[in-house]
Amino acid sequence: MVNELRSVGIVMNGVTGRMGYRQHLVRSILAIRQQGGLSLPDGTLLWPEPILVGRSESKLAAIAKEHGLDRWTTDLDEALRSGAEIYFDAQVTSRRAEGVRKAVAAGLHIYTEKPIAEDTEGALELGRLARDAGVKVGVVQDKLFLPGLRKLKRLVDGGFFGEILSVRGEFGYWVFEGDWQEAQRPSWNYRAEDGGGIIVDMFCHWRYVLEDIFAPVRSVQALAATHIPKRVDEQGRTYEATADDAAYGIFELAGGVVAQLNSSWATRVFRDELVEFQVDGTEGSAVAGLRRCRVQHRSMTPKPVWNPDLPATEDFRGQWQEVPDNGEFDNGFKVQWEMFLRHVAGDEPFPWDFLAGARGVQLAELGLRSAREGRRVEIPTLAL
Repeated sequence: MVNELRSVGIVMNGVTGRMGYRQHLVRSILAIRQQGGLSLPDGTLLWPEPILVGRSESKLAAIAKEHGLDRWTTDLDEALRSGAEIYFDAQVTSRRAEGVRKAVAAGLHIYTEKPIAEDTEGALELGRLARDAGVKVGVVQDKLFLPGLRKLKRLVDGGFFGEILSVRGEFGYWVFEGDWQEAQRPSWNYRAEDGGGIIVDMFCHWRYVLEDIFAPVRSVQALAATHIPKRVDEQGRTYEATADDAAYGIFELAGGVVAQLNSSWATRVFRDELVEFQVDGTEGSAVAGLRRCRVQHRSMTPKPVWNPDLPATEDFRGQWQEVPDNGEFDNGFKVQWEMFLRHVAGDEPFPWDFLAGARGVQLAELGLRSAREGRRVEIPTLAL
């Protein structure tokens, strides 16, 4: 029996950028096509038809040619009139709200990168517009689909930790200044006036990681820093870095859990992975990264003694056990795309809506306020 094939047009705005191209177009939408489409519960095969949108004709043409695609344009309005069902936005943050508003007005369902807006009220406004228009919406929450964090969530759900006491996270790497080595991130990331800054970028992630795996965030206390004051842009011009490139945050979660998360683009990595979380509980601890997760149960916890006069002889890393995969982990961006496509095509739930996106923007906004005012800030509940 041949399954019915159903095409779904997807306007993909911002595919000439690193994230939009690599993770969303190539490793998600084109990967779904390469596997023969997405199977729906009724046996239908959903076939995504991307319409590429960006500001550079030459880049769009090159991407389309490389991947055998024939639908691309620099005119967003034209793309929204194409009969597509879904609008996806991976533009720079400062341009996102305008694109989303146009997509809502055109009646398309919307899936977008984060942050969904430049401020909390703007994010809530988009949520209200989408709700009133009756379109389905979703926000990328890719960290939840990392193999290491999926294993960590499994441990939490299974009660491994007992009472969770604390979460400590380290994220970051050295982003070159752009003078003698090319920077790994675009220059707008370091200009506050263009929507840059590591708090704006990463606190949106930390909000959903903390809430989906542990507990709601109740307060934030943050210290922001611009460790590298001058950088060199893509044209070789020196510019002032006006945005924070490092943030040191303490978050109080419901139930008394304390989370301490450091984020930096000015640190050299001495970890197994670019991001790692250590969770300590009364019954055990875990260290989770992008892919790996290791645990130490209380029954297997050694009894070290601090002695600064003698060298350490214990192999502390060797005292932890590896959490098995117990399954295959596909690309996290692709997994979430598949969930959203099933949400649009049927009634499968998709919990990460624009209100969830607004909570991420809110934490970033309040984190910046905390850094400016040098104090702990309570986090109020949001509603559309």
